[in-house]
Amino acid sequence: MHVAGRIEDYALIGDMQTAALVCRDGTVDWLCLPRFDSHAIFAGLLGTEEHGFWRLGPAHSPDAPPPTAARRTYRGDSLILESEWDTPRGTVRVTDFMPPRDTDAPQLVRIVEGVSGRVPMRSALRMRFSYGRIVPWVHKVDDRTVAVAGPDSVWLDTSAETYGKDLTTYADFTVSPGDRVAFTISWQPSHKQPPPPAEPENALTATQDFWRDWVEHCTYHGPYREAVVRSLITLKALTYAPTGGIVAAPTTSLPEDIGGSRNWDYRYTWLRDAAITLSSLLRTGYREEARAWREWLLRAVAGDPENLQIMYGIAGERELGEAELDWLPGYEGSTPVRAGNGAAHQLQLDVYGEVTEALHLAHMTGLARSDYASLLQLKLIRYLETHWDEPDEGIWEVRGPRRHFVHSKVMVWVAVDRTIKLIESGDADGPLDKWRELRDDIHRDVCEKGYDKERNTFTQSYGSKELDASLLLIPQMGFLPPDDKRVIGTIEAIQRELSTSDGFILRYPTAGDDAGVDGLEGDEGAFLACSFWMADDLAMIGRVDEARKLFEKLLALRNDLGLLAEEWDPRLQRQVGNFPQAFSHVPLIDTALRLTASGAYGG
Repeated sequence: MHVAGRIEDYALIGDMQTAALVCRDGTVDWLCLPRFDSHAIFAGLLGTEEHGFWRLGPAHSPDAPPPTAARRTYRGDSLILESEWDTPRGTVRVTDFMPPRDTDAPQLVRIVEGVSGRVPMRSALRMRFSYGRIVPWVHKVDDRTVAVAGPDSVWLDTSAETYGKDLTTYADFTVSPGDRVAFTISWQPSHKQPPPPAEPENALTATQDFWRDWVEHCTYHGPYREAVVRSLITLKALTYAPTGGIVAAPTTSLPEDIGGSRNWDYRYTWLRDAAITLSSLLRTGYREEARAWREWLLRAVAGDPENLQIMYGIAGERELGEAELDWLPGYEGSTPVRAGNGAAHQLQLDVYGEVTEALHLAHMTGLARSDYASLLQLKLIRYLETHWDEPDEGIWEVRGPRRHFVHSKVMVWVAVDRTIKLIESGDADGPLDKWRELRDDIHRDVCEKGYDKERNTFTQSYGSKELDASLLLIPQMGFLPPDDKRVIGTIEAIQRELSTSDGFILRYPTAGDDAGVDGLEGDEGAFLACSFWMADDLAMIGRVDEARKLFEKLLALRNDLGLLAEEWDPRLQRQVGNFPQAFSHVPLIDTALRLTASGAYGG
């Protein structure tokens, strides 16, 4: 009996339209088809084997847990996973991947290869549609197996002989050196003709070529290039190719607090996450992704730019209603399991700054000018003219009362500042004097109301005593210079008050069993992005050795494949939150770039 592994036990494979998570024992525990935000056909990650899985590995006793792979790696700089098992009878390799699509039929391909000896193998495929709730009708069509439920069908192609038992499709076979046995599942709308039979070997070659060609565009060749490239590949995998939208993570409801209720659906495009992802891609040579995201943004916001949502669906959908999937017991009992995200209609003023900063960076790095992008910036500032001084829910999407969050106000200042620069460059027209005055007013307001003189630190919100790790972005955004005593004081205060015993950084104080500033019960782990921000800030204020040591400690938290979730639980010493998380991999790239520029590695 397989149970879901630790979050860091999973590998990511994907086709830039959806993604699967593969555990160390060869079990696919999560896959949504045909899109990131579709219903899962394998939801064992958030439940049990009854909610769908696909295990492929050495045969074992039904009473024992499946054996875990002795080794696993990605094939070079790709998203092709190779797992190897050493058994008493020999060694076997399984290669898992999802070929980038040129059709509507997504595929997951698994190729078994004998390495030494004769190894008995078993494939156990249990498809459960609608997040594990619906048992499909499984039957044979010619020599293919198809599972059908409502609008969906999934087709299994393999040369191995299959049979059904206990509402599961099995294949038992043995491989010797040189043997290759492939399994492919393909999704297709159930009312359409069957998808063409799979060609797994051709698909493997095409997938390898795709990733090799993509990685060749990377312009970063500094220290820790392996970590940077793996993060870039992960960000590319989180991009929805048809539209250019970027999901925050391919999963829902992996808990920030194991056993708790801080479980959210991240399979959508947060403007903030997508904007910072765009900035990392631009700085490492990926302008095509930046252009596609800008086009996605302009389509998503079109018609109502003043009411900017913090997130949209991957094709620009606005309605992302939140529901609880009460038939799923949750990851390690963490409930509720949620689909959709009710934070979509929150007011988060910082988003205006992140979007404007991304458009500014695209403009500065030579992306072809877009008149509509410039027009969008101007419309956003006109909205902020009359709304910048309102309280909001802030960067962390608190579900408590709105506040005047300092980070939100700083990012509003960024939006105005970058738009002023756009006008000064001659690429847009606007009321310069009026907006320069607005920029000064916002700056003055933050420094007067968001700064605690006695403690020499900025605070989470106006009038509060709490700290917030988002304040680390003040020097990175150019709001104040790094050598300003208020910046240094804030960095040191966050180190004192928001550091874990491991030296990683919490987002803000949580209230344990009581609802705190975020309106939620329970605690959470150290937020990895904030810890990377701390390393950035330490480098900016000249504490480069300290920054490098923190960065290398953060790199050590990655799993064996270089992947990071959203947070690190210092008590349990494990990754927590949705996985893999764009908001962790982006600052990894940024910090590597900053430390390389600072000479922290002697490079």
